[in-house]
Amino acid sequence: MKHTSKIDLENIETVGKLAAQKACAIIRKHYKQRDFVTSMKGESDLVTTADLASEAAIKKIIRQHFPLHQILAEESDHSVDPRKGEVWIIDPIDGTTNFAHGFPVFAVSIAFVSKGKILFGVIAHPLWKETYTAVSGKGAYCNGEKISVSSTKKLSQALLATGFPYDRKESDENNMAAFVRFELRSRCVRRPGSAATDLAQVACGRFDGFWEPGLHPWDVAAGILLVEEAGGKVTDYEGKKIKDFWNRQIVASNKKLHRVMLDTIAETRKKPLKSKNFL
Repeated sequence: MKHTSKIDLENIETVGKLAAQKACAIIRKHYKQRDFVTSMKGESDLVTTADLASEAAIKKIIRQHFPLHQILAEESDHSVDPRKGEVWIIDPIDGTTNFAHGFPVFAVSIAFVSKGKILFGVIAHPLWKETYTAVSGKGAYCNGEKISVSSTKKLSQALLATGFPYDRKESDENNMAAFVRFELRSRCVRRPGSAATDLAQVACGRFDGFWEPGLHPWDVAAGILLVEEAGGKVTDYEGKKIKDFWNRQIVASNKKLHRVMLDTIAETRKKPLKSKNFL
């Protein structure tokens, strides 16, 4: 990794974890006191004052330590290209709808990218008090203990996770047909409502695989590195490595299930399910 020679990844990790911990403290306070204000970014896409406070705290810490680095964040700075230079990719609360409704599944996601390569990622769960970290080439960890993907070989024995895009009522790529196929062919499919959480759970072996369309860089950047460093595989629906973080589709697995997951998605896209034709 020639381009990483001047990057102090130990310092990157320290600052990233510090920012995630600060954000988690802010989120826990707002969640407990229920003192946040909720507004709409779209028909079903929420943002709260807790999101904004979390993002502001993360950005402040990063800029104090790395003033020349760029920031791509969910609630701002969408014009930044993560394939150029040094970029931090931030989701201040992944799972805002869950947070706003009091459902305790949401996370802070922060990744550091250099010239399009993810070098560090952290996903922190404010209420679970689990912090997942990965540094490129050094493995994946949860609260300092090394983690790895599952060893499940058969789709019929797999516990999977997925999610649905905000435009699911209008888009043909709404994931409904794929969900039905996977639900009937796997042990079960869960829908936690936080892509960062789903990817962290694939990395630690609780989920065997995850797929979802309609995602953004801040949803997946940290999670991609976590899964890969934990021994898993991450691609788009065509089986290609995700290089463009705006790809908006992802399949993550323990490697053993990757081919059958891709084949199932391809089958669904070629033959969309009818209401009475589930398999």
